[in-house]
Amino acid sequence: LALQSFQGSQGRAYLFNSVVNVGCGPAEERVLLTGLHAVADIYCENCKTTLGWKYEHAFESSQKYKEGKYIIELAHMIKDNGWD
Repeated sequence: LALQSFQGSQGRAYLFNSVVNVGCGPAEERVLLTGLHAVADIYCENCKTTLGWKYEHAFESSQKYKEGKYIIELAHMIKDNGWD
């Protein structure tokens, strides 16, 4: 379940507690809109397309709730048959 709407590098994105069929690259420090974070790019295990990132560490206390969670950009979400 998506927690809330965020801004990704390619527009709207959503924060998830968990993801499936997704691989994770190495963590690196990046300055995002909400401050400095250690993040790792996440990608589709099948096609290797980068989907967003995983928050490994948040340096600001107000952002700690993101640690261990995943951002997936709306541009990479596909509505498949069977979704309501």
